[in-house]
Amino acid sequence: MAIGDGAELFLTGTVGVRSDDNIFLSSNKESDVIFDINPGVEVTFGKNAQVNGALTLVDAFANYSSNSSINTNLFSGDFNSAFDDGKLKLDFATGFHELNQNTVDVRPTGPVGGLIRRDAFSAHGSAEAEVSQVTAVAVGLDYVHTNYKRAGYGDSDDYTMPINFYYKWTPKVDLSAGYRYRDFQTAVGSDSTDHFFNVGARGEFTPKLTGKFAVGYLERRLQKGASENTIGLDASLTAALTPKTSLQLGASNAPDTSPQGLQQKNFSLNGVLTTNISDQWSVNGGLSYRAIDYQATATAAGRTDDYVEGSLGATYTVNAYARVVGAYTYRHNSSDISSSEFTNNVFSVAVSFRY
Repeated sequence: MAIGDGAELFLTGTVGVRSDDNIFLSSNKESDVIFDINPGVEVTFGKNAQVNGALTLVDAFANYSSNSSINTNLFSGDFNSAFDDGKLKLDFATGFHELNQNTVDVRPTGPVGGLIRRDAFSAHGSAEAEVSQVTAVAVGLDYVHTNYKRAGYGDSDDYTMPINFYYKWTPKVDLSAGYRYRDFQTAVGSDSTDHFFNVGARGEFTPKLTGKFAVGYLERRLQKGASENTIGLDASLTAALTPKTSLQLGASNAPDTSPQGLQQKNFSLNGVLTTNISDQWSVNGGLSYRAIDYQATATAAGRTDDYVEGSLGATYTVNAYARVVGAYTYRHNSSDISSSEFTNNVFSVAVSFRY
């Protein structure tokens, strides 16, 4: 319903069920059936205006059939706003998420299971200004604070500031030269600073291929240790295979720090294929690969993990207010250390509403 000039309020919700054969992503599997109920609200403003944005609030209830002790009620809130007058683009976003779902990075290793409860706050701001008819400059600032509720996992503050210069090579393609500074502070392990000097391009490379990429020299300096150099990569492309089918591709190569304080070298590739069979039906499939090289420390041995995740899904649009989504997700992590390996299969079906 309309709540003001150019603003609308929507009621949202999701009701679903998941069958998960490894709820903790551990080497010792424990399965369960989880019922999800996620009511929420969304406020949008500035439709077709220079300033626009949205506020989304969701309260997520997860109820485990056999492990009721880990039932959760988690809140998430996101706000984003943008301004664009053709010569100046401003973008702002912030969010707060209560999380209680393990990932390949955030999970207990060995026979002890459990979910890692944590809160994540994020803020993003960026500005891009046209300097001349063929040049532009963009700056940004991103901040993420993660607060872990379990011992052995370090709270962290992650600051990233990119600066990019763009030159209009063709009417649809911009060449770029940039520098990205990152300051990562953690309560477990070593603080670090990253310096990424890069060149790249963005825009419509062909009538059916759009996106952006940056590649260059990346240096990580550890507060407790020497510096390391690598080739940095960040790419995101979309290919329109047919009028109804698209393929999204991504690649990255960058260091990071695990929540348990281990230094990582990460290389990842991913792809998502989506096709619209009809006005009501769409199907998608995704596949991603990530090579994770954990560096050895005085108290922990190094290891190399290969993480693969695949997904298949179908969406049926009932009407303008409701959709039915079915999905299957497969996860597998192989490692030099057997206790760090796991396999996971999740089948899910859900009905989502937006009214």
